[in-house]
Amino acid sequence: MSVADRRLAPWAFAAIVVLAAAMRLPALDVRPMHTDEAVHAAKFARLLEQGVYEYDPEEFHGPTLNYLTLVPARVRGIARYADLDEITLRSVPAVIGILLVAAHVLLVPVVGFRPAALAALLTAVSPAMVYYSRYYIQETLLVAFSFGALVSICRYQQKPRAGWAIAAGTSVGLMFATKETWVIAFASMAGALVLARVLERRRPAAPLPADRRRTAVHLAAAGLTALAVAGLLMSSFFSHPRGIVDSVTTYTTWVTRAGGASWHIHPWHYYFGLLLSAGSDGSPVWTEAAILGLALIGLVAAFVGSRVPGGNGSLLAFLGAYAVVMVVAYASIPYKTPWCVLGFLHALILLAGVGGTRWIEASPARLARPLVAAVLGAAVVHLGWLAWAGSVRYASDPRNPWVYAHTGTGVFEIARHVDALSRAHPLHAMMPIEVISGQNLWPLPWYLRRFSAVRWETAPVNDGIHAPVILTTPDMENAIRRKLYEWRRPGERELYVPIFDTPVELRPQVEVRGYAAKTLWDETVVR
Repeated sequence: MSVADRRLAPWAFAAIVVLAAAMRLPALDVRPMHTDEAVHAAKFARLLEQGVYEYDPEEFHGPTLNYLTLVPARVRGIARYADLDEITLRSVPAVIGILLVAAHVLLVPVVGFRPAALAALLTAVSPAMVYYSRYYIQETLLVAFSFGALVSICRYQQKPRAGWAIAAGTSVGLMFATKETWVIAFASMAGALVLARVLERRRPAAPLPADRRRTAVHLAAAGLTALAVAGLLMSSFFSHPRGIVDSVTTYTTWVTRAGGASWHIHPWHYYFGLLLSAGSDGSPVWTEAAILGLALIGLVAAFVGSRVPGGNGSLLAFLGAYAVVMVVAYASIPYKTPWCVLGFLHALILLAGVGGTRWIEASPARLARPLVAAVLGAAVVHLGWLAWAGSVRYASDPRNPWVYAHTGTGVFEIARHVDALSRAHPLHAMMPIEVISGQNLWPLPWYLRRFSAVRWETAPVNDGIHAPVILTTPDMENAIRRKLYEWRRPGERELYVPIFDTPVELRPQVEVRGYAAKTLWDETVVR
C-alpha cells in the first residue's frame, strides 16, 4: 500500500462506516413487522423474561440473534415482552451490518486498500444488504460471521498464526449457532480452497506453513474453538445440553424442506432476477446490475491472472472460487427466499471491489480513468438511493423486490383502533379480545403483545364468553354472527359494529375485520 493510500485508508473506512450507519439506523420502526420478525421476537420473549432459551430443531434457527438482542434490551432497561419495540430488535442486525462494513479493513492485506474500500462501500449501499440489515432475522449475522471466517482463512494463508486459526474457528462456531444454512458457506470455502489450487497451478502457490506439526496444531485449535463456541451457544450455556444433539439432527428436517414442495420453490435464476431488474407501476427500477457487472470483471482478474495493486493472486483466486461455488450452490437449491441472496451477493461484492479497481487501473490515465471513476460514483449513488427508498418509502410495498409475503401498513390501522378501544374500556390493557380465524395472522400477536387477555381461536366457541372486541377474517363472519346473535339468549344479545371504515389487509389478500360492542364503540375516540 502506497504512502498516500496508507494515509487515506483510516479516513476512507471511517467515512464508509458512517455512511453504512446512516443507511441502517434511522427510522427502524417505519416498516411493519414481517411474520418472521414477529415470530423471532416471540421466541426472544422467553429469554428476555425468563432467561430461558432452548434450540428448536424444527424452526427459528440458532440462538445468536436472541442472545445478542439481550444487549440493546438491557441497555434500554427493557425486561418485558410487552415493552419491546422494533428499534430494539432491529438494532441488532443493523449494528452487525455496520460492523460487517467496517470489517472490510481486514481485507486490505489480501486484495489491497482500494478493492477493500470499494467492496466496503458497495456493501454499505447495496439495497439488499441494507434492507435485510434492518430486518430482525439471522441473515445479516450469518453473512458477517461467514466473512469473519473467510478473512481469517485468507490472513492465515498469508501468515500462519494461531490467532487467525482461532479467529476462523470462532467465526465458524458463530456461523453454526446462527442458521442451519451455514453449511453452504462453509462447504463453499472448503471447495474454493481446492478449486483455487487447481486454477492457480501456473501461479506461485500461496505460502503454506513449512512446519506440518504446527499446521496440525493450528487446525486442531480452530476445530476445537468452533466446537466450543457452537456447543456453548447451542446448549444455552450448558443449561440445555439436548440443544447440541438437536443442532445436528435438525439437518434431516432442513434437507427435506430444501427439496420438498413449498411456495418458496423457485427456479435457479430467481436471485438473478431480483438483482438485475425489477419494478413496475411507477416504482423505481430496482437493480444491482452494477455490482454483478463489476463482479464479472473481478472474476476475470482473479482467475486470468490480472494484477491488482496490493492484491495477492492466489487469495484472489480463492475469493473468486468462493463466489462461484456460492452462486452455484444457492442457484441449485430449489427452496429460495429473497434474504438468502445476501450470502452469495456479498461474495460477489468482494469481487466487485476488485473489478472496479481493475477497471480503473486498466483504463488510460488521462481521460478514461476520471470517466470510469465518475461512472462508479454514479453507480454507488444510485445504489444508495435505491437502498434508502427500498428501506423507507417502499419498505413494505410489493413492488420492492425485497418485500416478500410482507405485512402491509394496514396492521398499523388495526393496532391503532384496538389501542383506542382499550383506552375506552375500564380494563385498558386487560380488555378481553377474541381473534377468530383459521388463517395465519402473524404478525398480529406482536401488535397485540401488550394486551394480556387475548384469546386466539380457529373457530367460534359456544362457551358463553363474549369479548367486547373481535378480530376475524371474512370466512368466519357467518359463524361469528351465530355466536353473537343465535347462541345468546334473548335479552343477553348486544349489538356489535364494524371498527374499520374501509377494508384492512394484514398482508396482500389477507383481510382482517374488526367488531366492537356498540356500548364500547360509542365511548371510543380513534386518533
